[in-house]
Amino acid sequence: MNSRQFLIRDVLVLLAFTGWALALPFYTSEFVTSMALTCLMYVALSSSWGLFCGSTRYLSLATSAFFGIGAYTTAILLGQFGWVETILIGAGISVAVAVLMGAAVLHLRGTYFAVLTFGMTELILHAVTYFEKSVTGTVGRVLTVVPERDTIYLTVLALAVLSVAVSIWVRRTRFGLALMGIGADEQRAQTLGVNTRLIKIAGFALTAAFAGAVGAAMAVRWTYIDPHTVFNPFIGFQTVLITLIGGVLTLWGPLIAAIIFSVLAESLRLQFPQIYLMSLGLLLILCVLYLPGGLASLRWATFKGWWYDTRDWAKDLKRELSGEKEREKQRAKRREKESYFV
Repeated sequence: MNSRQFLIRDVLVLLAFTGWALALPFYTSEFVTSMALTCLMYVALSSSWGLFCGSTRYLSLATSAFFGIGAYTTAILLGQFGWVETILIGAGISVAVAVLMGAAVLHLRGTYFAVLTFGMTELILHAVTYFEKSVTGTVGRVLTVVPERDTIYLTVLALAVLSVAVSIWVRRTRFGLALMGIGADEQRAQTLGVNTRLIKIAGFALTAAFAGAVGAAMAVRWTYIDPHTVFNPFIGFQTVLITLIGGVLTLWGPLIAAIIFSVLAESLRLQFPQIYLMSLGLLLILCVLYLPGGLASLRWATFKGWWYDTRDWAKDLKRELSGEKEREKQRAKRREKESYFV
């Protein structure tokens, strides 16, 4: 298929997903709707994270920082501003923090960048905790103004759809090509005239905007929030895991993995937390070993290759257990000796 056909396919898939998600609350229970809300949250987070980090190969662990900033924005401002305005303010503050953070650390790569983004997340967490203790005299806030369930659901759905739509659009622009060029060879991209520093900061800020908006929208799920709840590093780590397992360079991989993770989370995390964490680790190991391109790279040829490999392994195991493999070695040694004497 050519580029136009791929675009039409992606738009149709996105419309189908949107229609299914819109109809879901009308024929399912509250539990399933809550699960779908978690799924949509991680679709937005992982799609936007993969847009920057997957293209540039910068491993950011700052998602929970931007999520927490958005959540605290809602807790502080929702009584003074409207719902949409509060979410936009949360996204804007996250962008401002991302620009400052990116200007400070985006000249680093690899482990150094990952560790520094995680360290800055912890710094923001403790700064908010100190501010709460010093100014308000307590840690945490009670949410007194909470929108209706459908408003929250539609907002998070809109953010999830928007994140996928932006990914579709960016991948077909010069900005997206610049991000891919940075991931392939940053020095070569610079020699070709790409302002890599500005592109990286813009991509990092775009990821932060979605994380902050999602945090602002999801904050109302808790009646009481505190820094350790909304700046939870697990949110950032799970976003990274979802993207890696789904396929960091793919468009639909994070969406597929987000659905799988949401089902696992709601089914296992409360009753069997150890099994849930083991499942996450097992999925990551299997994808690294057998699916480096993520779940989205699965094709019919992949299953055929696994089938042939399993069949060959079973044949080798059967020959070894029956002693046939050892007898073949002995016959080969005898033939080698006979040829030597001849």
